[in-house]
Amino acid sequence: MVMDALGMSEALRDGKIDRLELIKESYQKIDQLNGKLNAVIQRRDERALREAEKFVDKGQPFAGIPLLLKGLGQNLAGEPDTNGARLLKNNYAQETDNFVNRLQKAGFIVIGQTNVPEFGFKNITDPTLYGAAHNPWNLQYSPGGSSGGSASAVAAGIVPIAAGNDGGGSIRIPASFSGLIGLKPTRGRVPVGPTSWRGWQGAAINFALTKSIRDTAALLDALQIVQPAAPFQTPLFKPGFLARIEQPFKRKLRVAYSIESPVGSTVSQEAKAAVLEVVTFLNSLGIQTNEIENPLNGPELMQSYYIVNAGETASMFQKIEQKIGRKVTSADMELTTWAIYQAGLLLSAKDYSKTLSLWDEASAVMDRLYESYDAYLTPTTAYIAPKINAELITVKSLKKMRHVTELNKDERLNLISEFFERSLKLTPFTQQANMTGQPAISLPTFVSKKGLPLGVQFIGRKGDEATLMQLGRLFERNHMFKMLDE
Repeated sequence: MVMDALGMSEALRDGKIDRLELIKESYQKIDQLNGKLNAVIQRRDERALREAEKFVDKGQPFAGIPLLLKGLGQNLAGEPDTNGARLLKNNYAQETDNFVNRLQKAGFIVIGQTNVPEFGFKNITDPTLYGAAHNPWNLQYSPGGSSGGSASAVAAGIVPIAAGNDGGGSIRIPASFSGLIGLKPTRGRVPVGPTSWRGWQGAAINFALTKSIRDTAALLDALQIVQPAAPFQTPLFKPGFLARIEQPFKRKLRVAYSIESPVGSTVSQEAKAAVLEVVTFLNSLGIQTNEIENPLNGPELMQSYYIVNAGETASMFQKIEQKIGRKVTSADMELTTWAIYQAGLLLSAKDYSKTLSLWDEASAVMDRLYESYDAYLTPTTAYIAPKINAELITVKSLKKMRHVTELNKDERLNLISEFFERSLKLTPFTQQANMTGQPAISLPTFVSKKGLPLGVQFIGRKGDEATLMQLGRLFERNHMFKMLDE
């Protein structure tokens, strides 16, 4: 069995492997695989090897383990900070953010950055700046997005853990498409700042893609924090997630499940089968399951999600314009980005305030669900990964996007829904947890007839990642994870 990150750390301490050689091995794998995968967009060989030589083992949980950062929203001072965008191709981070600093304190050695779609707007990874990332299960398919490069690198065995972030499923979607474990923690659980504090008004949160539940738990133990300056707070979980995963459940579990899309789109029979297999397994262990209807207004929430995306994008470009000293134009960015930006320019404070109130109301509705259930099970994605060359935006929508400045506010917002329709059909299950702030995890339990993975998603009550990871460990212990053989 291939070692996970904790296993590597233990082997380093036992003298079974060499820390410098471990970093070199990851770079050798990049040399061998990245020409086909295009998962890694930046390397820091000399600095990483120097850090490995000087590394001091102070008992860190991941003592000298190689890690790839996502090339979006995870800043390491002096390293590129492009966000997958042509406009920022020569931009470098001025400081290390609190999330990356915490990773380094946990013992990780950053060896580079992974591929992302421009500004993370897509559920696939195909930026004009770097080109498409490929899925190691089948190179003709996408590893997903926006943490697609990270997923590709972990699935291929380049590193045992790669950092990601999730604003609408961007960890869980590539985890489903690439056969990995993908946790989105509770809003306020992990470090934010010192410049970006809210992350799409709390919808976006940093974490990682992994291959073992104990790595997931230990990483969350290392990252969880209460930051007085942060706008969102979640109490520390003690004695810790790693300590909890091998313990029995506190009571007989009750799991709600749904196999219907929350936005009314179609769901593949294989995605439904993946969930029903899990239901059968849970029932065999005496865990109660009940099929329910999603209690939220999915279409309304998705429209609100696009409002926040557009508003945050307009704010982002205002800051970029101040930095570069000129107005941005459509030539500076991909068409998807331009259309979202133009929609954001016409939004009002009233639109934004109404949207955030809707998210709070949805959060309260979902919290009531957990008075009756311990977890909520759905497919992670409704279909397997799309092919690299899949046409996810229609020709009709592309034409409208080129003329987006001629549209009024409502027409621009409706256009976002229109051009994301095909993409959303693939991945309608992940966004709600971002809006409500709940923890959610994708587990790799199913492989389709085409030989591509599909994940199932468990969504928990705010603050209760422990139950999600206990469920994950239950599947792992029963050898139900389907991961790519390296």
